Amino acid sequence: MEALLRSTGGSPPLHTAKISRLAISNRIFAAVYASAVLTLLYHHLETLADSTTSISSLLISLSLLIADLILAFMWTTTQSFRMHPVYRTESPESLAKVVTDQTDCVPAMDVFICTADPYKEPPMGVVNTALSVMAYDYPPEKLSLYVSDDGGSAPTLFAFLEAAKFAAHWLPFCRKNDVVERSPEVYFASNDCRFSEAQKIKTMYESMKVRVENVVERGKVGDEFITGEEESQAFNKWTDGFTRQDHPTVIQVILDKSKDRDITGHVMPNLIYVSREKSMTSHHHFKAGALNVLIRVSAIMMNSPIILTLDCDTYSNDPKTLQRVLCYFSDTKVESKVGYIQFPQKFHGINKNDIYGCEIKRLFVINPQGMDGLNGPNHVGTGCFFNRRVFFGGPSALLLPELPELSPYHVVNKPIQSPQVLKLAHRVAGCNYENQTQWGFKVGVRYGSLVEDYFTGYRVQCEGWKTIFCNPDRPAFYGEAPISLIDVLNQNKRWAIGLLEVAFSKYCPLTFGISLMGPLMGLAYAHYAFWPIWSIPAAIYAFVPQFTLLNGVTIFPKVSEPWFVLYLFLFFGAYGQDLLDFIVGGGTFQRWWGDQRMWMIRSLSCFLFGSIEYSMKSLGISTHGFNVTSKVLNEEQSKRYEQGVFEFGVHSPLFVPLTMAAITNLAALIFAIVTILRGGGGDFERLLMQLLIVAFAGVLKEVSEKEYLREVSDEVLKEVFKEYLREVNEEVLKEVFKEVLKEVSEKEYLREVSDELFKEESEGECLREVSKEAFEEVLKEVFKEVLKELNEKMMTNDVTDVKVAIFDCGLGHNRDGSSKHGEPATVVKRREKSTEETENTD
Repeated sequence: MEALLRSTGGSPPLHTAKISRLAISNRIFAAVYASAVLTLLYHHLETLADSTTSISSLLISLSLLIADLILAFMWTTTQSFRMHPVYRTESPESLAKVVTDQTDCVPAMDVFICTADPYKEPPMGVVNTALSVMAYDYPPEKLSLYVSDDGGSAPTLFAFLEAAKFAAHWLPFCRKNDVVERSPEVYFASNDCRFSEAQKIKTMYESMKVRVENVVERGKVGDEFITGEEESQAFNKWTDGFTRQDHPTVIQVILDKSKDRDITGHVMPNLIYVSREKSMTSHHHFKAGALNVLIRVSAIMMNSPIILTLDCDTYSNDPKTLQRVLCYFSDTKVESKVGYIQFPQKFHGINKNDIYGCEIKRLFVINPQGMDGLNGPNHVGTGCFFNRRVFFGGPSALLLPELPELSPYHVVNKPIQSPQVLKLAHRVAGCNYENQTQWGFKVGVRYGSLVEDYFTGYRVQCEGWKTIFCNPDRPAFYGEAPISLIDVLNQNKRWAIGLLEVAFSKYCPLTFGISLMGPLMGLAYAHYAFWPIWSIPAAIYAFVPQFTLLNGVTIFPKVSEPWFVLYLFLFFGAYGQDLLDFIVGGGTFQRWWGDQRMWMIRSLSCFLFGSIEYSMKSLGISTHGFNVTSKVLNEEQSKRYEQGVFEFGVHSPLFVPLTMAAITNLAALIFAIVTILRGGGGDFERLLMQLLIVAFAGVLKEVSEKEYLREVSDEVLKEVFKEYLREVNEEVLKEVFKEVLKEVSEKEYLREVSDELFKEESEGECLREVSKEAFEEVLKEVFKEVLKELNEKMMTNDVTDVKVAIFDCGLGHNRDGSSKHGEPATVVKRREKSTEETENTD
């Protein structure tokens, strides 16, 4: 079935919608599978009734019933995405015919880019995002960019002052040469730049990049980088009392379309830097609060009817994206009801098999297509074009803000740099402005969850807005994916906490959502809200069948029993349909397998710990605050990621359940194989189902045992080395230490380790007092990466080679002061400090 949607009578179609051919087969399969699920639950109840004579069998039967009830519930919510999936296409070429000679009718657009930490979100990455959007194939006088810097960072402001100068050359270059990759970093990385003009632009970009990174490394903007009185006044706001948690509002108009021109004389888009007021005594609501400030500030300055929200690392990959958006916003039949148009979140640089499952194809592509056939997709935080009106009540119930200048229909008639506009903009960016207002509750981006994107999209759809999923062949945006497992899990743990905040609130999708949007949309949002409870069945099936197997207890049907066929159908039916969805959505079997592996890892780590942290938070027990996901990449880490090597990052409690599950499954697998080989066909028939579960859970062993144990081998080696040190002559150790100290400047070395070891003692006093235990602690922290090599050298008492091995380690840093990971030591220290500050913020 195909529906052609037209903007006006007789006009060419601007967009089409086609229902998936799998829709009917999905419905038939859902009916059959649901019958099988009900039969399984009946079997569990029957088994539970027969288990009342033994406490252990009762607990086992009850745990399996709970696990399968949760799996049945999550499977039911998943079916909402399969009932009516829709594929849309747009016709930008038809748009030109509809709006011919009506340039004034082209709507203006405000772009919001949020950043919070210059050491985790490098300013050059944010600059590339901004430049890629400033270079859209769209009238520049209709574009305004607002950069929210929640870290209140002078280096970030400096980066955008530099970017504005570079944009005067970059925008004309893109127009002249019809550049498609309009992020400079991406363009120069994928093109040879052999002709002179491109080489000149590249040289300018590299020069800007060096200056910005120099300032970021220093942590402040030196006088030598300030080129005018206006810039000097801007940076004068960073006084000694200015901190990221406590500072006044900073609003800097960097580019003004009314007066700024590029080198060819064309108008340049507005570019405004905003750092909202922060106070240690006020709650700031993280990213949601920053977006609400941008909504108000932009309303005072331009009040464009369309708002694009982007993460700081999400750059534009298609300069004609706005034409696709206008195919919907120009359609008079749907325009008044469309709240937002969501593009899928896609990532560049993901390795071949997507070892961390960062593509999350079901969340960003498959499920939104299913929701698009109902009432529209959920909001995923970036790559979303909003109708400004959506932030002020439902389509038929406008909620007027407290100031008439903030109304979505207010017409701005003053220059953005006029005193009245700037004064009012500073006022609405104040940390206490929202007190006694509806902002965050009924107006603007909604508060109440760490996943403000999901919660806001859910709330506006409950108010009656329709949303649209736009998934063109050429991705509209690309972002950065985490390339270490710990970053992935920490990000997912934050999502888990935020989703549970919605699930167990008065806005629970099972009640509030279903009553306002209907059962299918309510179940779709419930699927996300209850995501973290995957941890319960995953934990049960990761341990219960294995422990019963080790104790010789059979808990599943024999091969010869009819119930065995039911279990096989449920298992292969669920995974087979999931694989089909993944392949139809453009995935591969290898990536699907990696996605399943990451599902098991997330369930036993971040979902489990996220649920625990949410419970503690609900009980009033203090937990960690919002932590920004690091966007910093280093060459060595990227290389290992490309090779498919798991990068755990740091030792974390998140890995403990994984390791326990891996060891338990390995032991159970070996035990089952030995038992079957010894017992023959009878044991094979009795234990086959448990053996299949244990073998399938072996994907955890593949990661946890093979990769994680390699990560912690340093700790194992350290313990072995401790035993060895007890046998080594103490005089040899002291001789080695003296030789090291002779090669290192006392002043520089004491600066690195004085707090941990030397305190205020002299070199001689330290050498007299240091013991084997103290030296072991030095080795533990400083020589961690060369313990194995040092061990081999010590076996031969080769003092010179030991010294060389220690210097190869670089005492944790290269001799030029940069860290062993390739970043300046000062940047590493500031990012570690900023992490601590971020966790304590709000």
